[in-house]
Amino acid sequence: IAQDAETLYDLLGIDGSDSAGTFLPTPPIILVTRHRFCTVCPPERGSTLRQRTKIHTVRLLDENRQWRTGNLLVGRCNVCKSDHYPDRIISAGTVHGKRTVRFDYEARYLRISKHGVWVHRYLAFEQEKAVARLKCGWANFADWMNDSLMERGERRKMTARQSRRMFVEHLSRRLLIAHGKQSDFYCPSNATTDILLLSVREALGINGGCIPTAMEHACMDCTHRKRYKEDLIAEGAQLGDAMAGDEEEDTPNLLAAYAAQLGRAAAAPPAGEPRGYVRLAVMDGKNTGHRICAVPECNSPLKNYKNGRFCTEHLEAGLSGICGLVGCNRPIEIGGLTCNQPAHKTWYRQYSKRFKRLGFGGVQRVIRRQQGNPTADPTHPADPPVAAFTVELPQLDDIPGTRVEHTFRARSVYCIQTVQWSCGTPIGWGKCFASESPSQVLKIIDDTVDIWIDHAHLKPSFIAYDNACKLLRHIITQDRQSHWIQTTKFIVDAWHYIGHKASDSLCRLWCNPTPKNGSQPDLIQTVEDDSGNVLVTRAFNTETAEQLNSWLDGFDSQLRQMSDVTFDFYIHALMLLYTDIIHKRIDTKDRTLSDEFWEEVLGAV
Repeated sequence: IAQDAETLYDLLGIDGSDSAGTFLPTPPIILVTRHRFCTVCPPERGSTLRQRTKIHTVRLLDENRQWRTGNLLVGRCNVCKSDHYPDRIISAGTVHGKRTVRFDYEARYLRISKHGVWVHRYLAFEQEKAVARLKCGWANFADWMNDSLMERGERRKMTARQSRRMFVEHLSRRLLIAHGKQSDFYCPSNATTDILLLSVREALGINGGCIPTAMEHACMDCTHRKRYKEDLIAEGAQLGDAMAGDEEEDTPNLLAAYAAQLGRAAAAPPAGEPRGYVRLAVMDGKNTGHRICAVPECNSPLKNYKNGRFCTEHLEAGLSGICGLVGCNRPIEIGGLTCNQPAHKTWYRQYSKRFKRLGFGGVQRVIRRQQGNPTADPTHPADPPVAAFTVELPQLDDIPGTRVEHTFRARSVYCIQTVQWSCGTPIGWGKCFASESPSQVLKIIDDTVDIWIDHAHLKPSFIAYDNACKLLRHIITQDRQSHWIQTTKFIVDAWHYIGHKASDSLCRLWCNPTPKNGSQPDLIQTVEDDSGNVLVTRAFNTETAEQLNSWLDGFDSQLRQMSDVTFDFYIHALMLLYTDIIHKRIDTKDRTLSDEFWEEVLGAV
């Protein structure tokens, strides 16, 4: 019998001496939809799926990072003619002549190439963690994956394009679920990665957006029971006197409506009324962004992100053939960016030097020239000159060099404005294209991305912002009946409040993050030190926006090279990944709110 078995092994090419039990060939993995019935037809119809065509052989990178052979089976509904793949459902109906696709949001496998390359979704979760924790890019993850494959003797590699596709396929599903768009989202079949990004971005939000599920978030670090001045007194807090200028006649006239709505001290509610709760949100700007059209006041994306300067509209208008100095409409010289005027050519030559690399000796020469004629400070005549490195631009037609408008290079988005709860959970974000002005900030939290337009009942009781006093002044000046005046108090975060002027009565009176006179008891809490003394401290962390900005610093080099579509998608994804980090921290530290808390704040006093 042993001789017959050995002969049979030789015929089949099997090593019979393999004691590991792996002498049989590894069977191919079956890739098939998890559904038995059609998900497009009404459930009561109960349309079962049938195999559409013959079995397709594909390549699969499994959860153990090993290349395997897979058999792809496609299920078809004979009623509606929809096709069910392992990761998506393609319907028979067409939009603009193309069949539409709906994701399978619990897919186990993802297709990352139109040439039949699939991956186990476990690898997509690994990539997600690499991005969140290591600030890993798509190409870097592909390199790491290929190094791991080579150590196992694998010759096939994952390309950077396939790594990007895996990230987009995986995060698109997670984002659509988080934003509640999974049932309404469709995209063209066989869409490229760029088209898929465009479709997902339109569903989530262009130039910004919010996470609806974050609106109802509450934890111990961002949601507190409503406090009153009587509570502070009962806890033994030593409250200071009213600040100078706290009298009614010193209150600015434009804040009269604000004072009437919010009151000067929080009085306890009438008996039988709920105590209530308060939440604090934090805002800040992060200086990062993609490139936009070089024409001043134009916020449109570039047509060519590799080396372009203009958007589609201005390219079609012929601006690429006109002198790059704004106001000069002469045609450019061949091979240049300015017209033939000597002054324009000289100015552009100096401008070009500004962005050329200088050696160490060149930098020293520039600094020596600038120190030879330092700008004296009349208030501190004894101060020594500070070494600086700035390449000065010459004047042009009596206009200072730094104020000359030109289109020699594409501009960039000034910053993104992020909004999160004081625990760190992101709420939404938007773009400030030209500057972080109060008008643009107000549009982000109000009009542009509808962060709270559709969630008026979930507005925060406080918003901490480094320039809250100017934002409050802008809101009051533009609309004294603004809904923000009725519901929310604007305060300056604790770190930036130190640098605000003490003479600014509006900032000192209404935007103080820790008023110790009891005027805002929700912002302070009492603690007892080792000696038994009762101290007053801040109740909320007003610097969570700075912490988010610090985390985003690791992605800055990637974000600045992205197109507007990829940038928006990536920021949406980063907000989701940061939410996961914060929620894990909340669960680990057991900072969730109990049922007793809600019974206390929503019940009668």
